[in-house]
Amino acid sequence: MSKPRISYVPYEDMDEHMQAEMQRAAAHGTPRPETNAIRAHVPAAFWAFAKPWEEMFRNGVCDHAIKELCRVYISRTVTCEFCGNQRSERGAAEGLVEGQYDDLLNFESSDRFDDRQKAALAYAQAIAWNEDDRDGLWDRLYAHFSEDELVELGCVIALTFGQQSWIRLLDVDHHQYMAGTSASMAPGFEDAEALAASKAKEDYWAAGSRG
Repeated sequence: MSKPRISYVPYEDMDEHMQAEMQRAAAHGTPRPETNAIRAHVPAAFWAFAKPWEEMFRNGVCDHAIKELCRVYISRTVTCEFCGNQRSERGAAEGLVEGQYDDLLNFESSDRFDDRQKAALAYAQAIAWNEDDRDGLWDRLYAHFSEDELVELGCVIALTFGQQSWIRLLDVDHHQYMAGTSASMAPGFEDAEALAASKAKEDYWAAGSRG
C-alpha cells in the first residue's frame, strides 16, 4: 500500500472537536478519515473544508444526490482515485445507483440521468474545463435550478474540484487510517484486500491514468 506524500496527524494529537469529525468520517465517509488526517496539520485547513462540506454538500438547498453526482464526475474527470472510490450513503438513500457513476463521463448520451441531473453535470464539466456556449449553459441551468441552488452547487463543485486536484497528488488511499470500516466505499473497495484486487483489474475506471 502506498505511503502518502504528507503524513497523517495521529488521532491522539487532535483536539476533541477534530476527533469527533474523524469519528464521523470513519463511520459515514465522504470523505473518509485519511484526507482529514492530512488537513489536520493545519486546523484552519481542516475546518475550511469540513465546515462548508457539512453545510453545503451534506446539507443545503440543492438536493444531495445532484451534488454527489457532480462530486464523482469531478473524481472521474481529474482522476482522483481516493474520492472516486467513495459513494455517499445519503446519495444511495436518495436513489443513486452504481450504473450512474459508470456513465458520468458520458452523461450527455446516457439514459441513466434526467434533464436536471444532466444540467448539473454540464455545470460541473464547465467549472472544470470551461464552456464556450455560456448562454446555452445558463439557459439550461436556469430551466432546472434556482439562483440559490446554482450558487451552492457551484461552490460545492469548485470546492471538490480544487480539493481533488490536490488529493490526487498525495498518493493517499483508503484503509490506511482508522481502518476497519467500509463506510461509503464503492462496491469492490470495502477493505484493503478488495481495494487492491479491484484496482488490479483491467477494467478499473482509473487504469492507465497513473504515471
